[in-house]
Amino acid sequence: MSIERVKEYLRQYNKENAVMEFSTSSATVELAAGTLGVIPARIAKTLTFKYETGCIMIVTAGDTRIDNKKFKLEFSIKAKMLSADEVKEITGHEVGGVCPFGLENPNIRVFCDVSLKRFKTVFPACGNSNSAIELTCDELFEISKSLKWVDVCKIN
Repeated sequence: MSIERVKEYLRQYNKENAVMEFSTSSATVELAAGTLGVIPARIAKTLTFKYETGCIMIVTAGDTRIDNKKFKLEFSIKAKMLSADEVKEITGHEVGGVCPFGLENPNIRVFCDVSLKRFKTVFPACGNSNSAIELTCDELFEISKSLKWVDVCKIN
């Protein structure tokens, strides 16, 4: 199960017990925000895009969307999201629980968007559609093994 792989991954950071599991769905930004009692912007959503033979993963604030011009300037490719089947196959996580932890493919390039830096803590999913963890932006960057902070989004 994906959440168990995430907990195992988080163990190296002593964060496995910080994973929260809910009886209700947290599969969308709105559902997660409602479940956690926070504003939607503090949900750290993880987006996956085609890149060569794998993917690029962008962790961004819940109130943003990809700015195609910025994305192309940063990565020199057009932003093309993976299908739900491709997401599951490449990351090991199903849509609704995608996160940058415990990835099936260790070669996924992870980036954090600067839109997250507005908040002291954010809440990414943990491998399934009813889980989350509260992390500082620095913790998220470190634990996700992000390559760098990027500015590829705009606030809705």
